[in-house]
Amino acid sequence: MRLPSMSQPFLLAPVAECAPGPPGARVRLAVLGARGVGKSAMIVRFLTKRFIGDYEPNTGNLYSRLVHLEGDHVAVQIQDTPGCIQVQEDCVQVLDSLSRCVKWAEGFLLVYSITDYSSYQSVQPLYQHIRKVHPDARTPIIIVGNKADLLHARQVQAKEGLQLANELGSLFLEISTSDDSQGVCDVFQYLCKEVSKLQHAGSTDRRRLSIIPRPKSPNMQDLKRRFKQALSSKVK
Repeated sequence: MRLPSMSQPFLLAPVAECAPGPPGARVRLAVLGARGVGKSAMIVRFLTKRFIGDYEPNTGNLYSRLVHLEGDHVAVQIQDTPGCIQVQEDCVQVLDSLSRCVKWAEGFLLVYSITDYSSYQSVQPLYQHIRKVHPDARTPIIIVGNKADLLHARQVQAKEGLQLANELGSLFLEISTSDDSQGVCDVFQYLCKEVSKLQHAGSTDRRRLSIIPRPKSPNMQDLKRRFKQALSSKVK
């Protein structure tokens, strides 16, 4: 299955290197999906609680905010991405940009619109692309059916989204960015929590690997025995 094509190549905003910090202090997320599914609106809704319906063509903005999460302040970076692209040889630069974004991020939202079946079809190849870059199945990926308020224009049934998520082993839910600020917030906060858990687990694993096993204490009785044997052999 090919991804929907774009009329113009895109270049993602430069991603700043994260300064070293304690686990869970910084979370890097990426929002991916076809054009027009509401990715930018979702991000702005989460960060500002405001809904903006119209945006300029997406050029790949990087949002950085300090977010209150379960009693802690977490620096969250969210990479917005333009609509998906068609896999062709003349789009290598575009694919490289997308791959760099996927490699940089630690958690992912794959968004489609329930009013656009082709955007739903782009989710699976995007998921497969992420898994090639992040083969660790623990990397959190959430599938989101957006624009749930537009039931009269629905083209993708909720059961189809759920079935795809089950096949891919991901969490799924439908939301309305325009009508449900709390639902949008819940999605991002859940993803932040899952990334934080993975960071803590990775930090624990690294600490375990860095511990050098303590050498066993020498057996003094054995050393005395061998010392006596050495002396007796010299006397002979």
